[in-house]
Amino acid sequence: MENKVMSAPTKGLIIGAVLALISIAMQITVTDYSKMQPLGYATYAITIGALIWACIKYSQDMQGRVTFGNVFAHGFQVTAVVTLILLAVSLLSLFVLFPEMKEKALDAARAEMEKDGNLSETQIDQAIQMTAKFFTPFMIAGAIIGNLILGAIGSLIGAGVAKKGAPAEPFN
Repeated sequence: MENKVMSAPTKGLIIGAVLALISIAMQITVTDYSKMQPLGYATYAITIGALIWACIKYSQDMQGRVTFGNVFAHGFQVTAVVTLILLAVSLLSLFVLFPEMKEKALDAARAEMEKDGNLSETQIDQAIQMTAKFFTPFMIAGAIIGNLILGAIGSLIGAGVAKKGAPAEPFN
């Protein structure tokens, strides 16, 4: 009986769904936006851990007949699916589920600038206006780049720790 290999998109859907649920739960339960950052670091750890699992599972499904490059590529394919899911959830959150999210983020940024005391009120207002103008493009770019960097890290670690042996013969 042939061993079934779970596809990268399937793993990406599973990991993306879990991370999306965590993200939505955080938005619902955390009322102080400044406390979101430490929780964000926890989701980074979950993401990297899940990608390491995906790489190790792929190696196991292939009975170790993989190379570092095969495992890394599989992990990065998982990352691509996760990134698309989280980007969709971020946009859905921003425009439908939690439209107040932008204002909360801008208020938190203003409070941080005022706390630092390095800028005048006029400079803070200008910075907030510029941030508000480019909030959505920055959020999209941040979600894509951030997830791809995390994916590369998780895939590299996963490919490094996954059991590897001689790859299967290409014509068998």
